[in-house]
Amino acid sequence: MAGPGSDKLLRAKDLVKVYKAGEVEVRALRGITMEVEQGEFLAVTGSSGSGKSTFMNILGCLDIPTSGSYWIDGQDVSKLNRNQLAELRNRKLGFIFQSFNILPRTSALENVELPLLYNRTVNAKDRRQRAHDALIKVGLQDKITSMPNQLSGGQQQRVAIARALINNPRLILADEPTGNLDTRTSYEIMAVFQSLNDKGITIMMVTHEPDIAQFAKRKIVFRDGRITVDEKITNRKFAEEELKHMPALAVEETV
Repeated sequence: MAGPGSDKLLRAKDLVKVYKAGEVEVRALRGITMEVEQGEFLAVTGSSGSGKSTFMNILGCLDIPTSGSYWIDGQDVSKLNRNQLAELRNRKLGFIFQSFNILPRTSALENVELPLLYNRTVNAKDRRQRAHDALIKVGLQDKITSMPNQLSGGQQQRVAIARALINNPRLILADEPTGNLDTRTSYEIMAVFQSLNDKGITIMMVTHEPDIAQFAKRKIVFRDGRITVDEKITNRKFAEEELKHMPALAVEETV
C-alpha cells in the first residue's frame, strides 16, 4: 500500500532528533515537516549547529529520528530494519562529501565501481561499463585510469559525483561539495550538478556559501533545529554562464 508520501519523492513529517550529552538533552531537530518533488535542486543552509547536517543524515538513512516520520518514494523509512536501510541507501541514494572520500591507491574507474561491488546482480563487465559511462557524464573520459594523486581537487570531486551516480539514484545528497575547492572549480562542479539536475536527478546540497546556494532552485534555511526559510531561489545563477566571465586557471594543480 502506498504511504502518505507516495506522490512525492521525499516527505518528512514532524521530525524530532534529541541527543543526550550526559545529563543534558540537545534538541537538534524540533519538528521538521517538508516535501521534495522529483527533479528539484535544493540548497540547505544554516549556521553550524542549526540542525541541517542532522536532517541530511536522517534523509540519507544514516541516522534515525527520535520521533516523526520520513518517506521516500512512498516507503516509510521508520519501518525498515538495518539491512533494508542499507539496501535503500544503495538503490535510491547517492552521497557526495566535502572530503571526496575516494580511495588513494585505486584508479578513478575502480573508485566509481565500488558501490556496485555489493550488488550481486551486476557482473564485472557491466560494472566496469557503468563506471566508465558515469565518468563520461562528469567530463572525465580522459582520466578513467588516473590515480587520485594525478587528479586535481575538482577532478577528485567529479570522481565522487560519478560514484554517486553509478546506481542511478533517485536522490543525490551532497554535503558541502565545494568546501575544499577554489571558486572556479566550485562553479565547474555546480555546472555538473545543474546538468545532472536538468536530466531529472534530484539534488539536495548542504552549503554555507551563499553564492553556491544561488545555483540551486530552492533554498531551505535551518536555525535552532527548525526550518525558518523555504523558498524558491530568485535570480538563480547558471554555472556555465558564470564560468564564461571567469579567468581560466593557468595550471590546474594536482593534489
